[in-house]
Amino acid sequence: MTARLWTRNGFVDDGWRHASPGEAIADGTIVALADWLALDPVARPHLGVRVKPGEAIEPLLAHLDDIALIALEFPAFSDGRSYSRAERLRGRLGYTGILRAVGDVLTDQIPHMLRTGFDELEVSNPVALSRLAKGMTGAPEAAYQPSTGGGGKAAGYAWRRASSEQRAASNE
Repeated sequence: MTARLWTRNGFVDDGWRHASPGEAIADGTIVALADWLALDPVARPHLGVRVKPGEAIEPLLAHLDDIALIALEFPAFSDGRSYSRAERLRGRLGYTGILRAVGDVLTDQIPHMLRTGFDELEVSNPVALSRLAKGMTGAPEAAYQPSTGGGGKAAGYAWRRASSEQRAASNE
């Protein structure tokens, strides 16, 4: 089944395409990390980078302001390393470009993908496609943890994230 691109605004046309091995690379193409690193830096700004869970993202860190799209792979339901990558890129490193989840994107993963900072999901799973078409993301209305993905406002227990000094100051 062909993947469809989903954002918080619903399904949209995909202006990007994935490069095939040996294919000429043009603007608007998502290329493998190794291929992106091998390119002349002048040619990189209009390309997306596809990163597998086992690949190091450190070579990208000096170029985050120049990368329009980073596609993080989910090769299997049980492989959650790309969640950590998304949170790190979005939350700690301040990446402001497009973060896209690609691969085995399933319904149960969507709320967590959104909370960790993904903007776009390439979805090919029939059940996920059907539910997203009906507006069903499975996202809870409130969450107890802070989020980098603009999810719902954290509800209750905020005192657990504050230091004892901050709690004492707020009680004065």
